[in-house]
Amino acid sequence: MVTSESFKEVLIKYLNLEDITPDEIDDNSTLFGEDGLGLDSVDSIELVLAIEKEYGVRISDSKLYETIFASVENLLHYINENKK
Repeated sequence: MVTSESFKEVLIKYLNLEDITPDEIDDNSTLFGEDGLGLDSVDSIELVLAIEKEYGVRISDSKLYETIFASVENLLHYINENKK
C-alpha cells in the first residue's frame, strides 16, 4: 500500500516542486488550479508517467481523469486500488 507521505515525495520529485515539503501538501488539496498545487497540463503528463513508472499503474480512461485527479487523496486511492 502506498502511503500518503511516500506519494507526496514522488509528487515533489517528479514535478520538481522544489519549494514545498510533503507536510505542506494536504491530502484534500486539489492538484490543478490556483486553489491547490497549481499543476498544469504539462504536469499532468509528467504525473501520469511518474505513476506508471513508480507504481505500475496506468490511467487509461480519460473519462475518469477529472475524478482521479481531483485531489491528492483521490489519486492515491486510485493508485492503491489499481496497484499490481
